[in-house]
Amino acid sequence: MSEDLLIAKISHGFDHLDADGDGLLTEQDHVLMGQSVARSLGHPAGSPQEKRVVDAYLTIWREVHLPQLPDGARAMRRAQFLESTAALADDPAAAEAALGGLARAFLAVADADGNGVVDQDEFFLFQRGHFPQLRRVDADTAFAHLDRDGDGALSPAEFVTAIVEYWTSSDPQAPGNWWTGSPQGNPDPTTL
Repeated sequence: MSEDLLIAKISHGFDHLDADGDGLLTEQDHVLMGQSVARSLGHPAGSPQEKRVVDAYLTIWREVHLPQLPDGARAMRRAQFLESTAALADDPAAAEAALGGLARAFLAVADADGNGVVDQDEFFLFQRGHFPQLRRVDADTAFAHLDRDGDGALSPAEFVTAIVEYWTSSDPQAPGNWWTGSPQGNPDPTTL
């Protein structure tokens, strides 16, 4: 069951990372995700703020995903994504290196006011850029699970831990399972 949970979370994540829905994870998907998040955060198309967000997503493509591909390849299929991401669960150092870097890049984007933490509104706007159907009530519930110290903000450590846990934990009770708005992307958490 717990390995099934991990694969379900990774698969759900792939569905949303594949922004153009072609079954491949590419550089263009990262551009589209960056644009979507920038719009959700209120940055106009073509603005310097949008460019900063898109550049952060392109850095993720170059530093996290592209190194997983064979030389010359420019796209990652679902099966390869599932395999390479699931392998991180068995290698905490590799998970921290790959996913920690991704999380810190996301944190720089999500922390719209630059105060060093992500509040509930910032979390919702950032996540809505990835998951357009995310309802505010679901984002708020997820935020409550991720805000481990209950102070009303996700510290850098809480933010990074949530992302690493989402992509690597097979524990059904892990708070990071809520990263996408509900455990493993399932709108009915009672079915877990």
